[in-house]
Amino acid sequence: MLLFRDMSVNAEVSKSGNENVLATIRKFSRRVQGAGLVKTVRAGRYFARDASKIVKKKRALKLIARRAEYKQLVKEGKITEAPARQGRGGYNSQRQSTMSNANEAPPMRIGEGTPIAR
Repeated sequence: MLLFRDMSVNAEVSKSGNENVLATIRKFSRRVQGAGLVKTVRAGRYFARDASKIVKKKRALKLIARRAEYKQLVKEGKITEAPARQGRGGYNSQRQSTMSNANEAPPMRIGEGTPIAR
């Protein structure tokens, strides 16, 4: 009998009849996977402590000071402002990507540009 105990979830499998040992192990691993135990154990592998209020506040103040300095340098013309970065999957990023691709030719499929050997 194979047994795995997490905080509140048990996964138990017993060998039935003339069942192969490998089949029992496979059944157990499927049961553990279905219960989501592997995911929870792997998630708790590394523990990172939350930053304290003071550390968060200092980090935020540094960020505000850095942004203010950057804006001042841009205003004085000492550096050029960086273009806005493309986001991941937002409404505007999808809309801009479709608008920019409207004037371009569609991408070539595999085998379209290659000569056919006869």
